[in-house]
Amino acid sequence: MSRPVRIANCSGFYGDRLAAAREMVEGGPIDVLTGDYLAELTMLILWKARRKDSAAGYAKTFLTQLEHVLGTCLDRGIRIVSNAGGLNPPGLAAEIAALGERLGLHPKIAYVDGDDLVDRLGELQAAGHDLAHLDTGRKLAEAGVTPVTANAYLGGWGIAEALAADADVVVTGRVTDASLVVGPAAWWHGWAPTDFDAIAGAVAAGHVIECGPQATGGNYAFFEEITDRRYPGFPIAEVEADGSSVITKHDGTGGLVSVGTVTAQLLYEIAEPAYAGPDAVAHFDTVRLGQAGPDRVRISGTRGSPPGDRLKVALNHDGGYRNTMTLVLTGTRIEEKAAWAEQQLFELLGGKEQFAEVDVTLLRFDHPDAPVNAEATAHLRITVKDPDQAKVGRRFSNTTMELALGGYPGFHTTTPPTAESGFGVYWPTLVPAAEVEHRVTLPDGTRRVIPHPPSGPAATYSGTAEPSVVAGPTRRVPLGEVAGARSGDKGGNANIGLWTRTDEEYAWLRSFLDGGRFRALLPEAAELEVRRFELPNLRALNFVVVGLLGAGVAASVRPDPQAKGLGEYLRSREVDVPETLLRR
Repeated sequence: MSRPVRIANCSGFYGDRLAAAREMVEGGPIDVLTGDYLAELTMLILWKARRKDSAAGYAKTFLTQLEHVLGTCLDRGIRIVSNAGGLNPPGLAAEIAALGERLGLHPKIAYVDGDDLVDRLGELQAAGHDLAHLDTGRKLAEAGVTPVTANAYLGGWGIAEALAADADVVVTGRVTDASLVVGPAAWWHGWAPTDFDAIAGAVAAGHVIECGPQATGGNYAFFEEITDRRYPGFPIAEVEADGSSVITKHDGTGGLVSVGTVTAQLLYEIAEPAYAGPDAVAHFDTVRLGQAGPDRVRISGTRGSPPGDRLKVALNHDGGYRNTMTLVLTGTRIEEKAAWAEQQLFELLGGKEQFAEVDVTLLRFDHPDAPVNAEATAHLRITVKDPDQAKVGRRFSNTTMELALGGYPGFHTTTPPTAESGFGVYWPTLVPAAEVEHRVTLPDGTRRVIPHPPSGPAATYSGTAEPSVVAGPTRRVPLGEVAGARSGDKGGNANIGLWTRTDEEYAWLRSFLDGGRFRALLPEAAELEVRRFELPNLRALNFVVVGLLGAGVAASVRPDPQAKGLGEYLRSREVDVPETLLRR
């Protein structure tokens, strides 16, 4: 098949737009419909669901979407590939078969598994694998915790094998998000596991479309460029035989596909430009983008090298219980009121030391002489954590309310007293690929083990020539006047990718925004490790702030635990920019 394969996305997370599957199938020609439902936090959610019902553990919304489109996909020969299997791919496969029977359809179904290592952790440690935390280096045994989920990130070759066996629907457990594109592209074009450049190109395309409309104008920093403000159409990757691709969307849908929107998504939740995966290392600093027409962006030049001999594994363990109450402070002397409230509350509770963890954060929204009451308020956000749920439950929140008549003037809270909730802690680690059995069960029931691709040292590539630095008079403006940003979470780390629209802007950004200035603009990072990476082909810098999100999304006490707004905050900080770069 020499023409490009048209791979569409209909889900960027568990809970995304239900109508997207039907819109993608009915909106125009596609060859493969994919959906991404898994994140580190999602695995914990699915584990909690499976505790209540052993037959659960998969993304149930996928079944709803499938009911909308299964018949049409079978009629048109559209293959369906999804990681909605979560912790229970065979269970989801059985549910799809039952759905087909109810609809009078007979889809050929395959599933990929082998990623679930939770029952093998003791065996792996006994074999000498310490399962050390990727960021802290702490060994799992030293932490004294028992993971409830442990899933290795598999690649796309099990998916390719299933499609080659004529599967209509392929569901997987924890494969990398990009594998949902790599597998279909490898099947369509007949790639070999050593076609690392082509695979890397598909990884780049997969990374762009995995989060749905984030590639087509959603969460886009320069949103003034989007003239069609309807909900964005979901993205399509037209992947060619050499791995290059065109990112687009169906005609007549909202949003925008531009070099900017694609750049933003390429920078989302990455670390170093050598983007490691189980099938290849994709060198994002070799990626080139070009506008190929309205709502069409070409990705080319992506270089790949062999994957390493270890696979990333996402563990989650039970962190105990937490509760948060937010006190509203109004008017003047905000700091004094906050200190008084904190002192009173913990005196009534018997002291902070009885809790495993306490976080008290004063969030300032107040303005002097505010024109309306709401603009004179600040929030005192108090979070307590402990393995004993009784300590952090109603005892904590009810005690907070005892300040109502005996505390600072103007006391009230944002919510009534709340109950405790359990939370999980994310633990990223590595295991040898040889310890993981990548399996696929084909439509006829045959089970095959997929060999891991050959590993080797990652290559290094030189970027474009260094641009000349822009000089001249400056004006103090928000950084966002010249730089876009996209931010997100990488476990307990936050990533902020910044890019510019011209070479001159990038020359200035690259020379200006070093680690020291970054810390000055983002005070939360002042005492944390900051990793800075350059991607000159994309006119971009990427920063990773290690530990900003604590022990991961589920455990973080930040008001923005996934760092979704961190990039926009950075863009709001004022800096001195050469006037020749300013557009107004």
